[in-house]
Order: sequence, then C-alpha cells, then structure tokens
Amino acid sequence: MSSIATSPLKPTPRIRWSWDFGPAYTGVDSERLLRLLKAIREFGTLGRAAHAAGISYRAAWGLLRLCESLFGKALVTMSRGRGTRLSELGDLLLEIDDAARSSLGDLHIPWESRLHEVLFPAMADLPQRLRVAASHDLALADWLENGRHIQVDMFWRGSEEALASLARGDCDVAGFHLPESWTPAQANSWLGRWLKPRQYVCAAVMRRRQGLLTASGNPFGVVSLADVARLGLRMVNRQRGSGTRSMIDQLLAANGLQSGGILGYGHEEFTHDAVAATIASGQADVGFGIEAAAVRFDLGFIPLAWDRYCIAVHIGIAQGNAVCQLLRRFQGNTFHQRLLALPGYEVSPAGKLVPWDMLAASLAP
Repeated sequence: MSSIATSPLKPTPRIRWSWDFGPAYTGVDSERLLRLLKAIREFGTLGRAAHAAGISYRAAWGLLRLCESLFGKALVTMSRGRGTRLSELGDLLLEIDDAARSSLGDLHIPWESRLHEVLFPAMADLPQRLRVAASHDLALADWLENGRHIQVDMFWRGSEEALASLARGDCDVAGFHLPESWTPAQANSWLGRWLKPRQYVCAAVMRRRQGLLTASGNPFGVVSLADVARLGLRMVNRQRGSGTRSMIDQLLAANGLQSGGILGYGHEEFTHDAVAATIASGQADVGFGIEAAAVRFDLGFIPLAWDRYCIAVHIGIAQGNAVCQLLRRFQGNTFHQRLLALPGYEVSPAGKLVPWDMLAASLAP
C-alpha cells in the first residue's frame, strides 16, 4: 500500500511502499519491523535500537516475540556481553528489502517526475532534475558519482528500452550506443524505430572499444567468437534489448554462427560489470563487453569493435538549462580526462546536439 509525501519547502513527490505479509500476519507492522531490524543492525542493542526506531523497549520486544511465533524462527539473537544481533532470517529480510527498494526506486522515478509536473506546473520553467534512462556505461556511472553540478535521476536500461522510454515521455534523456561498423542507412533505420523525424536531437558523447572478455591470461587462446563455439566455452550474455546484445548477435551472424551453438547464450546479465564479475568468479569462460570492465576485473580482452555512445533528447527541451548544463559537462575537460583514464575509451569527435540522421551519417571514426 502506497502513499505520497511532499516537503513544504521543496516539493518532491515520492512513492512510498511497504510489505504486506498477508492475512495470517495481520498483527505485524512491516514498516515498524524493518525499521527496528535496521536499527538493531546499526546499534547492536535492543534498547538503543527501539529508541532509534521510535518505539518503546516493551513494544520492540513484543514485536520480535510475535514475529518469532508467526515465522517459526527468531529474527534476532541475544547474549550476555554481546548485545542483540540479527539472526540469519533477520539479515535475509533486510537484504531482500534493500534489494527490492533499490530496484523499485528505478521504476518509480518516471511516475514521481510526472506527478511533480502535474502538481507544480509553475516550476516547469525552473532548472529541472533530468530523468535519464541509459544503457549501462562505466564512465557515465563514474561521472554520476563524482559530478556535482547536474541533478540527475538515473535508471540503467538497455539501449532499445532507453529510447522507447524517451519516445513514451518516461524520461528526458536517453543514453544509447551504435556500432561504428553500421552504415548511415542501418543507423537511421534503427533509430527511426523510436525517434520521429525533426522531434529529437542527439549528441555523441564518447567512443568505446568492445570485445571478448576471458579469464585472466586468456587460458583458452580465444581470438574470435568462432573459437567460443568451437571450444564449447561457457558464455555470459547481455540482456535482450541492450545495444551490446545487438552487437553480439550481429557478430554471430557475420561469422555464420547460430546462437544455439553457444553454450550459455541464454545466461543474461544487465551490466558490463556483471558480465566481467561472472567470468572472474569462474561461472563463465567468456563474455562480451567493454575493455574497461575487463581491466577492472583483471580479465583478458580481445578487441572486436568500436561503438559510439550517444544521448537523445526531445527538441522541446534541447535548449533548456538542465540539458545545456549536461552537455557542457560532457564537453568539459574533467569528463574528457576521466574518459582518457579508462582503458578503451576515447573522446567522441562530435558532442553537439544534431538531428539524428546527421548523427548516423557521422558514425565512421
């Protein structure tokens, strides 16, 4: 069950949600329980945790005893000299709650922004917090962590989903990438699936080298995708709808390979880091991604292609203050130096907003 809260000083609508454990657990207030468990994890004593959670010691103790009787397992362990600690079940509940809130936060962002626009239309002309749906990228993630001048709500999506979100109005900026091996006709055909002519403009932000990621030292001697099939290696793939997945499928087709002949083709991950981590952990032998991810996890890398990472915005906001600030940051020396410090990245030769057919025509490096 959700409610909407706003601040009287700075209106920021937010979607709030809580767990419903079902009719058999009617007496359990999930919000109060999770708040108490988080405080126990932080303070290590029931008294301090109860105070921090805004409930009495007696009520906290009663809630834990009730949950123990209903769940059949204790949520905490208490011992003399060691205070109060979460049990395995208590830890697992918080882990699931944290993961769910992180995931749902991305889904809520477009609706919160839309509600803000409806409730506070007078603020529409002020500098806005940009909603960015973007294909995952290490340099962009690093920029978000270190940037201080642009207010951004970021949610990682595949290139196709990002562009579809832009077309639906669910975001202000879409981040996507195009293989530099594409002809202008191919790029125009692909972009035209989502962007209407004369309604959207694009800017190239950077170039990235993509290729095969292998275990450290490339123990199988892989030099091409054909080797992956020939040697029966386990592959970790990117999710359907991502730009990298499209590149993988195109390379398979160019080499006359069938996806059914690739062991692990159906094993999907949603970021370059996740692909690299899967290989580093030994769960897969090979994957496809950017060079910087391979270096970060001390993996082998076989370069196969370059792509151009771009952003797209509706022409109606292209001259707005927030978009102009975003572009200035991308064009600035700080961001360029950050790119040059990452293996396999280069500053894009473009950088200004142009009609997307002009962007397609500029793909050749």
